[in-house]
Amino acid sequence: MEAHEVGDTIAESAHTGHAAARSDDRFRRGAAVFLGLLGMLLAIASLGGENAMKETVNANILASDTYAFYQARNERQTGYQLAADTLEALLAASPTLTPAQRAPIEKRIADYQAAIKHFDSEPVNGTGKQELLAKARRFEAARDQAQRRDLSFDYSRALFQIAIVLGSVSIVGASRGLLWLCGAIAVLAALLGLNGFLQLIELPFS
Repeated sequence: MEAHEVGDTIAESAHTGHAAARSDDRFRRGAAVFLGLLGMLLAIASLGGENAMKETVNANILASDTYAFYQARNERQTGYQLAADTLEALLAASPTLTPAQRAPIEKRIADYQAAIKHFDSEPVNGTGKQELLAKARRFEAARDQAQRRDLSFDYSRALFQIAIVLGSVSIVGASRGLLWLCGAIAVLAALLGLNGFLQLIELPFS
């Protein structure tokens, strides 16, 4: 090999090395920007998960309070029913009572029966047993939905964190394959985060 050929070979190798270095630099900068985007999406998924958890807790408290109110109304209704039954038994056992004596007892029975009906259903202010039970079930449904949303956000956050770790390793090793894997996991994480907001599908084990 002539001296000038050796020089050309060295120059070509140096040029190739510089080109590879520039390509790796561009790759690392692009990967860093991509990881920044994933960090933003992770923050959004975390915020969605926190809100879903708050909704779960609030709905559960409201459902418990409504069931407690329902139970209190049920106990009072039962008390009135027992009182009415007692007075009716008294009338049945006392056929010798005069109409004047029976009238106040019958009025009291009628008042008890009216109260019993109000305890059973009160559409105006929604404090009847039927309305309270329906309200409690709505709160339970809202709680269950929030739990399903939180599950989607949990999976989304976990996958975003895995993707960010893989992306960071790909930057250190200039590994394009790892970055592609990072991107695939990030797409799945994004879909799960979107499902957390929109509840398009119900995840298993939820």
